[in-house]
Parts: sequence; structure tokens; C-alpha cells
Amino acid sequence: MKPFIKWAGGKRWLVSNPCFSVPEYSGRYIEPFLGGGAVYFHLRPRGAILSDVNEKLIEVYLAIRDDWEKVESELRTMQKRHSKEYYYKERSRRRRALHKRAAQFLYLNRTCWNGLYRENLKGEFNVPIGTKNKVLFEDEDFSEISNVLKTADIMACDFSETISKACKGDLVFVDPPYTTAHNVNGFVKYNQKIFSWGDQLRLKASIREAVEKGAKVLLTNADHNSIHELYSDMSGHVSVNRPSVISGVSAARRKTTEALYVFE
Repeated sequence: MKPFIKWAGGKRWLVSNPCFSVPEYSGRYIEPFLGGGAVYFHLRPRGAILSDVNEKLIEVYLAIRDDWEKVESELRTMQKRHSKEYYYKERSRRRRALHKRAAQFLYLNRTCWNGLYRENLKGEFNVPIGTKNKVLFEDEDFSEISNVLKTADIMACDFSETISKACKGDLVFVDPPYTTAHNVNGFVKYNQKIFSWGDQLRLKASIREAVEKGAKVLLTNADHNSIHELYSDMSGHVSVNRPSVISGVSAARRKTTEALYVFE
């Protein structure tokens, strides 16, 4: 099952990579940086705890899980009305009902430039319109997506709160924010406002605590010396090749690598 949300740093590429495998586990699947949920939808676990710090993103998952038909109906209306003028009106509109806010989020996600999510200082989505006009896809099954999500506890919170719930037998998949062009010394500065070095240190402490309680942790992170040094006392890593898609110009995109760690 494919993710229904396009998200920066998404892991669609990873689940089809031959280097990717999931350790055996008997408990719950826990993901504290949900984003598009590529690994979750790939595994379709029987029980899960899913979270993200982005409350608007989590609202979409809750709306699809609890009332997908209303969300889909609203998206059909948006598909009929889609135009440049409608996009910018919708971008500035404040929706009150949960299913309308979820549909608005998905509409903007699918028709904005490069599927980027960005807010201004007032917390307003400000990405310009993109070139894609599809709001609904023929192979998309919101009913099935809803069924998969019904076995999950979904919440908006800091990653440390979610990872703290891990216990013996659980699998925690951790994919913190980091730039795809991270094989350079500037990657930490690039992410300072999004996910600081202090957050990286907090994350390591949370991972260590989960492992000490008997959980298994699968971590993806920047393939950078500072990250390797940070986890050198816990485990080695595997460098996984992937294409970089952060640039808006295809010629500027290039191959890069990410680091994959398994702690158990």
C-alpha cells in the first residue's frame, strides 16, 4: 500500500531498496516521525502507535481513519473546482470541520509545487501552485487506508513521548527530519530550526532507553560523520544509496546516501 500523502524525506524509495529489511518483532509498530507513513503502509502492522509533531498532518490521518467518505467527497468537489484561482483562494481559507480541513490539506499537498509543506511565521501554508492537477487517483482506496489505520493509535506530540511508550517486543522506526543533500558538512546548520543538534541528542537518549526496555529500533539518519560519531558506541551503520529530490531543477538532483542503523 502506497502513502496517500507526499512528504519531504518520505521513504517510498527505501521500502523497495534491497538494503532495507525489518527486524523480527512480536509487539507493536511505533513511528514517531510519521510524515507520509511509507514504511507503515508497506508493513501494515496489526497494532501501531503513530505520531508526528505536525498537528495538521495528524488531523488528516484521524479524519481518514474515522470518516474517510466525507473526506473523499470533499476532494471530489475540489477536483471539479481546481484552477489557479481556486487554489489560492483555498490556500488562504480557514476550514472549520475536521473532514474539510483534512481534504484541504490533501488538496494543497497534491496540487502545490513539488508536494512541499511550508508555513510562514503566522503558521499559514504558503507554497505556490504546482503543475499537477490530479486531486484524486484511480488506484486510491481510502476505505482500505481507513481500515489499516483503525488498528493504530494516532497522536500529535514530540517524538520523545512516543518512543517512551516502547517496550519489550516492539519495533520503533525512527526517521527524523534531515536534508536529502546531507553528505556535506552544512547539513546540521541547514536543519537547525527544523531539527537541531540538541534534538539529535535527545533522540539518541530516547532510542537508548527504548532498546534498554527490550524494543528494537530501526533508524534512518544523515550519512554524515557527526551522526556516525554520535552512534559509534551503540551500533554501526549501512549506507543506502538514494536519489536526491530536494532541488526543483531535475539537472541539479543527484545520487546521495542515507545511513541505516539497527539497534536491538
